[in-house]
Amino acid sequence: QVQLVESGGGLVQSGGSLRLSCAASGFTLGVYAVGWFRQVPGKEREGVSCITGSDGRTNYADSVKGRFTISRDNAKNTVYLQMNGIKPEDAATYYCNAIRFGYWVPWGQGTQVTVSS
Repeated sequence: QVQLVESGGGLVQSGGSLRLSCAASGFTLGVYAVGWFRQVPGKEREGVSCITGSDGRTNYADSVKGRFTISRDNAKNTVYLQMNGIKPEDAATYYCNAIRFGYWVPWGQGTQVTVSS
């Protein structure tokens, strides 16, 4: 079964760090481009960061540039999002997704990040 499972969210103080994981099953995540997205109630889902499948190039939204780092461990079929210097505006449900040749893997349940100031 093709599946993505996000984990690693939780309650964090402003300025703190979290590492989110996106674990894939049923397919080889390493050949897919993978993106992290986030959504708060009442707003559209927005892209946070992405990493290509071929050469590992990364890209970041301006709002997280310099604070978040996306990486992948192909041996574990997992992509990570290291979040440092977390701000209150980073609070959201975070989702990952994978795309290859126009095919998007079904969305997972997401992982909630809550920020206390």
